[in-house]
Amino acid sequence: MKNLFKFKRGPMTRAVYNSEYARFASRQSLEQVYSTLSAHKRGLSELEVEKRRRKYGENIVVHEERTNPMKLFVSAFINPFIGVLTALIIISFVLDVVLAEPGEQDWTTIIIISTMVVFSAILRFVQELKAGRSSDALLKMVKNTCYVVRDDNESGEIPVEELVPGDLVLLSAGDMIPADLRIVETKDFFVSQSSLTGESDSIEKTPLCNADEGSVVDLDNLAFMGSNVVSGTALGIVFATGNQTYLGSIAKSIAGHRAETAFDKGITKVSMLLIRFMLIMVPFVFMVNGFTKGDWLEAFIFAVSVAVGLTPEMLPMIVTANLAKGAVRMSKKKVIVKDLNAIQNFGAMNILCTDKTGTLTRDKVVLVKYINADGKEDKTRRILRHAFFNSFFSTGLKNLMDKAIVEHVNEKGKPLDVVTEDYKKIDEIPFDFTRRRMSVVLESKDGKRQIITKGAVEEMISICSHCELDGKVIPMTGNMHTMAMNIVHDMNNQGMRVLAVAHKSYLDKAGEFNVDDEQDMVLIGYLAFLDPPKDSAAEAIRQLHDAGVEVKVLSGDNDAVVSTISKQVGITNTTCVVGSKFEQMTDDEKRIAVRENCIFAKLTPHQKTEIITLLQEQDNTVGFLGDGINDAAALRQSDIGISVDSAVDIAKESADIILLEKDLMVLEQGVLSGRETFGNIIKYVKMTASSNFGNMFSVLAASAFLPFLPMLSIHLLIQNLLYDISQTAIPFDKMDKDFLMKPRRWDSSDIARFMIFIGPISSIFDITTYLLMWFVFGCQSMEMQTLFQSGWFIEGLLSQTLIVHMIRTRRIPFIQSNAAWPLLLMTFAIMAIGIAIPFTSFGAYIGLMPLPLSYFPWLVATLLCYCVLTQGIKMWYIRRFGKWL
Repeated sequence: MKNLFKFKRGPMTRAVYNSEYARFASRQSLEQVYSTLSAHKRGLSELEVEKRRRKYGENIVVHEERTNPMKLFVSAFINPFIGVLTALIIISFVLDVVLAEPGEQDWTTIIIISTMVVFSAILRFVQELKAGRSSDALLKMVKNTCYVVRDDNESGEIPVEELVPGDLVLLSAGDMIPADLRIVETKDFFVSQSSLTGESDSIEKTPLCNADEGSVVDLDNLAFMGSNVVSGTALGIVFATGNQTYLGSIAKSIAGHRAETAFDKGITKVSMLLIRFMLIMVPFVFMVNGFTKGDWLEAFIFAVSVAVGLTPEMLPMIVTANLAKGAVRMSKKKVIVKDLNAIQNFGAMNILCTDKTGTLTRDKVVLVKYINADGKEDKTRRILRHAFFNSFFSTGLKNLMDKAIVEHVNEKGKPLDVVTEDYKKIDEIPFDFTRRRMSVVLESKDGKRQIITKGAVEEMISICSHCELDGKVIPMTGNMHTMAMNIVHDMNNQGMRVLAVAHKSYLDKAGEFNVDDEQDMVLIGYLAFLDPPKDSAAEAIRQLHDAGVEVKVLSGDNDAVVSTISKQVGITNTTCVVGSKFEQMTDDEKRIAVRENCIFAKLTPHQKTEIITLLQEQDNTVGFLGDGINDAAALRQSDIGISVDSAVDIAKESADIILLEKDLMVLEQGVLSGRETFGNIIKYVKMTASSNFGNMFSVLAASAFLPFLPMLSIHLLIQNLLYDISQTAIPFDKMDKDFLMKPRRWDSSDIARFMIFIGPISSIFDITTYLLMWFVFGCQSMEMQTLFQSGWFIEGLLSQTLIVHMIRTRRIPFIQSNAAWPLLLMTFAIMAIGIAIPFTSFGAYIGLMPLPLSYFPWLVATLLCYCVLTQGIKMWYIRRFGKWL
């Protein structure tokens, strides 16, 4: 067994899949496979399973080692802002230590910048570590399972992590392939390997391999972890698990290489913009101060300090902390985020496409009637018996209606499963989403065979050449077809879902049955199911609409049923577009249809994906909520794929977000949480961009017209460190309700505009402070520069710290909107510390001095005027451009 799985080691110690050994497993006979794997046809014993689990570990593909604290710690230091500060540390070390005279070496600048670097990196490290561990803990709540055959009566459904090489696994439509398998038995078994190969077409897998050429994933008798079952059933034996699978061998090479979203690109764009500002500003400040002050070394040190002040080193930490807190906040609302970066798309979503079943309805299908082909009540229960046989003997994908049939029989106290002892299953033709039906072939004790088929009405009628009325079999004429559709339509209009039942008796075929045998059937009756709308559905859709999210129903169900349920939950301003009509439309007609209509019925999986694509092309952020195998492609195509914990494996695997409750009310709360997370990030970005832009003008004015430096480099560094500390509370802030009521998307042009209009406001009051200190307090000489610098130190810190309260809301701060208490406490604490520093011995040490009491009324007046002007500009900006954050 051990020789079957030899793995080479490549770069980054990644396991390299050796296809020759997979081909070896493919070429072996089934008896040889059992022997090589020391397996048994009755399954492994529990003792053997434990031994193999200790040897091979859990069946888990490790995509990335994000929980490795050392790697995470190092990566926290790798960003452009930390790089800039590190370069400044090196420059300061050369100037203040290496080139300084003995006894005049000064480590202060190096210590402060290093503190900022370490502080920023440690905070980011802690947040990312907590986010990774929280995400792992949340994802453990979402379980993928498989059905395993084991000895000692231990067969049943188990988590896929518990599989070991040698296990026998039963597969049916909707299952994810849980490990690399050698196929043992199949029945119309088709698999999609698009996640591995990119090919959208499903391929048939069989126990025999007809060719040993081409890629290893194309071998007919091997199925690989990560692919999914489209239709049919199979039995397979596990020959590789975890990182030893084909998927595991490529996992590390694809980890971390997700496509950049508009949010990612926007953050990068702003970061590079701020760095460019700094690179332009610093040489200019250096030259101005050098020529006007004459001390080029002091000018250079001041320019270095300005570079530190213009570097938003807290941005990576703020982004990470907000996303992490957003994920935790959403988890409390029973929404699990698989990818932190999906949160911003959640907040940006303005269209939600959803299936009907279980989302708008209660997801509790009940069989309410079974009638003959003429619409009369089936008093003999013959229709029910045939339907029960079809569901009972099926081993493929069992849907809610199969379960409803079995439950109905059991609830009536007349268990038909006793009758099943008189029949044995010869074969079955599994369900698929093209035929929309499934069949079983049964043989009675007297040797008579019949095929029983159950499925969607139109697809069933298309294979029926006869129907049964009053015990007589008559041809399916046009009138009979019309009568059948009228019966079904009446039940659909009552909100019932209808299936047709047909059979064909006296079969003499001996070989395997296939879809070609589903013809010349006899229609015998109908089954009517009721899945009533949830009591909360109408209110949830209203709330989503109020939050700017339009709900569109994309269903594979009958148009009459979908329309009825949609109207019951308040979606009434649209007609229903059926899949067949949609297919015949031109591209332009399709674009209009998806924009103007909210109800789509009888859609194929491909049409669901097409509708989502067309909506995205019209500049919409589209979410899709689905839980079935036919929803997997749509989940992948959507901007934000949403599934539920009870979904089939492939749906959960394709989703970005998983709901622990299949409830639109939960979804609405998650959307608001996503917008709050985005809002906290964007407020820091806009605040930092505008503040840095304003600081450019303040420093330039001071450098050009003052005979001394407006602040020493140490003052700028301490001011920036205190400001950074105040911003660590932003992830704990809240957003105004009106901000949460609209979808929020990243808009780089708005950030640039915001920076240009809001940034210079702070410069106005920096300059008034210069004038105040120059004319009122007489700071016009080198001897008075300490008082001047102390005055601007306090005003600059307070105005820069106070700006977060002005920018965080479009309302009047402290009157109409208050920040969360952590942000209030942190900002006012930093403001108090800033005011106190000049009065302390530490302040004297760094070159500051106590300010006269007469300064503080001027300071209050300056800050009030600053707030009033900012609020006025804010109101004009909102009227002019229609948005704030």
